Amino acid sequence: MKVLIGCEFSGTVRDAFLSRGHDAWSCDILPTEKPGPHITGDVLQVLNEGWDLAIFHPPCTFLTCSAEWAYQDEIPHKKMKPGTLIGVARREARNEAVEFVRKLLAAPVGKICIENPIGVLSSRIRKPDQIIQPHQFGHDASKSTCLWLKGLQPLIATEHIAPRMVNGRPRWANQTDSGQNRLGPSQDRWAKRSETYSGIARAFAEQWG
Repeated sequence: MKVLIGCEFSGTVRDAFLSRGHDAWSCDILPTEKPGPHITGDVLQVLNEGWDLAIFHPPCTFLTCSAEWAYQDEIPHKKMKPGTLIGVARREARNEAVEFVRKLLAAPVGKICIENPIGVLSSRIRKPDQIIQPHQFGHDASKSTCLWLKGLQPLIATEHIAPRMVNGRPRWANQTDSGQNRLGPSQDRWAKRSETYSGIARAFAEQWG
């Protein structure tokens, strides 16, 4: 198949499809981190190039339910960081992000998957068709990931990884005992958090390819 992996620069999902013989391309405004077929630019400009399958990972900055305080008109000063969009500007950025996803879903592609964390797409567009976890696909990690599907069946879990139990609550290796993510602050934290787990990428390729 001719496969487009939109908003991906890591090459993880692209390479999973390439390994199974598909004509797979990643596309992002950033160059690819790994050598391979990649389009550097706006994914909206390549939607009409005869793709059989498209998997999109739209940026989640304004789509998640985190930092909801920043969408208010009056912002507590202690929560503000330099360069933070607040109030009207942040609400406009969220509207643009939602509209971007609508355009991706409307692409002339028979099989489409939108991948994003739990957030406003559930109320602004529709509920996801599936919510998956990396610990269902061979990774000792927890990260709720929503999938909106068109022309595709929900993924089937491939390998369950059991958690450790802390005061009766399940915790995986990427979590502290209180349930917070262990990944510390850094300039590339957003990139590390956004990369698709290899087990999930492999399931995309094996089950949808």
